[in-house]
Amino acid sequence: MRKLLVLVICLATSLNVSKAGIQNDTTKYLLLDFAMQVEITDAIDNMYNFDFRKAEIEFDWMKYNHPEHPLPYFLFGISTWWQMLPNLDNDGDLGEEFLAYMDTTVMKAEAMYDLDESNIEATFFLAGAYGFKGRYLSEKRYWGRAAGAGKQALKYLEKTQGNESFSPEILFGDALFNYYSIWIRENYPMLKPILLFFPKGDKQLGIEQLEEVSRNAFYTRIEAIYFLMRIKAFEEKKTFDALRLAERIFKKYPNNPYFHRFYARMLYTTGQYASAEAESLDILSKIEAQQLGYEEISGKYASFFLGDINKKRKDVEAAKNYFSKAIQFAEAIDDVESGYYLFSQYYLSEYEELAGNDQSALDRIEIIRDNTKRKDTVNKLARALRKKIRKKR
Repeated sequence: MRKLLVLVICLATSLNVSKAGIQNDTTKYLLLDFAMQVEITDAIDNMYNFDFRKAEIEFDWMKYNHPEHPLPYFLFGISTWWQMLPNLDNDGDLGEEFLAYMDTTVMKAEAMYDLDESNIEATFFLAGAYGFKGRYLSEKRYWGRAAGAGKQALKYLEKTQGNESFSPEILFGDALFNYYSIWIRENYPMLKPILLFFPKGDKQLGIEQLEEVSRNAFYTRIEAIYFLMRIKAFEEKKTFDALRLAERIFKKYPNNPYFHRFYARMLYTTGQYASAEAESLDILSKIEAQQLGYEEISGKYASFFLGDINKKRKDVEAAKNYFSKAIQFAEAIDDVESGYYLFSQYYLSEYEELAGNDQSALDRIEIIRDNTKRKDTVNKLARALRKKIRKKR
């Protein structure tokens, strides 16, 4: 719930800063300079494709030419964020590096703001840097520090006003706010008192705006596709639409492990098992080759998909092998409450019961019961299997 509050702050920041920007003379803003936008987009493309070295060469060029501007430090921070994103629970020293870049962004932006409080670009970076810090700190469950960062983001958000018509680029923030401000109200009614401070959105309009951005925008096109595919997959339950978007973004960034595993997941969910198998095997091969960003979370997904695909083929040995791999990957990151881990345990317990290895099956059933609630589907299945085993004794 606290994460969602930080999300509201970040989304509202995107909405209002973008609107306010077009009320001013945009020619004085580095962020909105067309030539610089091209440079930023190239760098972000490299970043999304996990070629951080190439992306950060461009960021270094920006820092050399604009040493007192917050933009290059903000981009270094975002690059570090993406390096952490495949597994935020295991970020190592990158977390401190990320926070340092965002703190430097704040320092540079505050210097600009002190000279001119009407400088929308300075306000954008202050609100954005604090918003990103809040998002990271909430992911790490540092609730007090996250709330402090969110409060600072709100402080600068209040200084950004404007409701002019906007371009497809600027429409991105509006789209996110329109969709998620309603989604949060629907799913987390306890947050309604806090949301009274924000304008009410429109979910359908938000989706339509994201679609427009994904077609027409230059700088925010890929981010719009990212959010659209998640909304289509998990909220709208339009999995084939999500699959088309996932394929599009993965083909553009074939070295991005997050996009890769999302694409494999959509293939599996829509029953395109041959393609899901091929992508899952590719993910496992990239993990084995230690390709950047491919780690246990991706392995957990890929192994489970392969286990279930082989289970459907009635290839028992292959299915057991991949379910065991899914369990190993999940245990390596202490992800023992995920459905992938629990159903892998359950399917293996079924195989063991059929083979007469009742005690092994019961051991797995106890693991499932220890990590689920009685109302959970996998818990009910496990208890039914336990009852079956006990009847044989």
